[in-house]
Amino acid sequence: MDFNGFKQAVIAKCAELGIAEYELYYEVGGSTEVGVFMHEVNEFTSSLDGGVCFRCIVDGKMGYASTQALSAEEAAAVVVRAMDNAKTLEAEDMVFLGEGGQEYEPLELNTYDLPTTEELIAATVKTQETLYTKEAVVDGCQSEGIAQQSKIAIYNSKGLDLSYENNAAGLIAVAVVSNGKEMENSFKIRLGKLDTIDIDELTDKAAAEARRQLGGEVAPTGQYPVLFNPDAMCSLLQVFSGIFSSEAAQKGLSKLAGKEGEKIASDLVTLVDDPFHKENPEPMNFDAEGSPTHRKNVIENGVLNTLLYNLKTAYKAGKKTTGNGSKGSYTAPVGISPYTMYLAGGDMTEEELLKKAGNGVYITDLSGLHAGANPISGDFSLQSAGFMIENGEKSTYVKSFTVAGNFYELLKNVVALADNVTLPRPMGKTTFGAPTVWVDGLSVAGK
Repeated sequence: MDFNGFKQAVIAKCAELGIAEYELYYEVGGSTEVGVFMHEVNEFTSSLDGGVCFRCIVDGKMGYASTQALSAEEAAAVVVRAMDNAKTLEAEDMVFLGEGGQEYEPLELNTYDLPTTEELIAATVKTQETLYTKEAVVDGCQSEGIAQQSKIAIYNSKGLDLSYENNAAGLIAVAVVSNGKEMENSFKIRLGKLDTIDIDELTDKAAAEARRQLGGEVAPTGQYPVLFNPDAMCSLLQVFSGIFSSEAAQKGLSKLAGKEGEKIASDLVTLVDDPFHKENPEPMNFDAEGSPTHRKNVIENGVLNTLLYNLKTAYKAGKKTTGNGSKGSYTAPVGISPYTMYLAGGDMTEEELLKKAGNGVYITDLSGLHAGANPISGDFSLQSAGFMIENGEKSTYVKSFTVAGNFYELLKNVVALADNVTLPRPMGKTTFGAPTVWVDGLSVAGK
């Protein structure tokens, strides 16, 4: 039975049991992944996973049930399980289903055909063979090829009937380099139709970044102007993105509760959430509740315009949803997440930013993000690597030092931003982006 047949069986069972408010959320994803190591394919996986989540409102309470089996018998069973689940709940929060008849932005999906298995293998092998042509690259480097397809559909008793289908493919190059004394590695990822990906550029950047990590010193302890490159700034933004969730604020897990309309950052800071960004591999015009999505400035010129809302948290706050309802999987309850969240760039090149900073430290890599960052307090203390800045230029490579500060204060202490906004890689269903950012007031602990 396909989803449409399953849907009709659920509708019939709901009518039989007198359930007036209900919803089906269908999600399925297929992926093929190829790994190449030491010139040979060493990994190949192909999977198809997904299912349906049914939820219904019974006596003002929301019951959930899910299944992977699309059959008439399971359609009836999932309705009964959700109904029984709702009857056992004691929660008193208001519950909601999305309304039909809403308007949605037109969507430009990735309509290209996914590569065949043979094409994916060939491109992945070529990626590794090209890696071996780069300076200082040694055995141990790897390459991966990915091809993914996702389908989502939402149907409910309030008139929602939405569907979405999207393809994504890409290549990953993992370069391992050596100077005869030590080894370092780095990876780069590019998404898109395989024959449009510049494999030489991809592998060159991975190898060059790995070579920059060879040698180096420990940065001296002190307080300097700190410049985070796009990769490093995206890592920070990803770790602390939860503070912009209205759900976190309402649970006391974000210091931004009650701060909408207030200045929380430097005048230079504008933080955007854009479901339609051209580099977003999964553009969406509706969220997990069927609400329309839209581009929004979460922070604009330092002022917190809005937190991110779903239907439930918007009701609690007396606001409208921002269309940021999300589900980690088809079985998960509705939460909140951004789409493409990025810091808007400034009007200087990175080179101009370096010259203006004069002396300081330029951070390219942050590690220990889960152990060394507290998303609730905003405090962080992270192992770092990068370059010293001397006389306006990157000089000595430095590593094994710690940068410490507080993310809420960091937003206030942004001195300047470059114009090189980059979206290094997607992280789950959200893609993060940033330019090179100059921040004052951070401590560096090294030698």
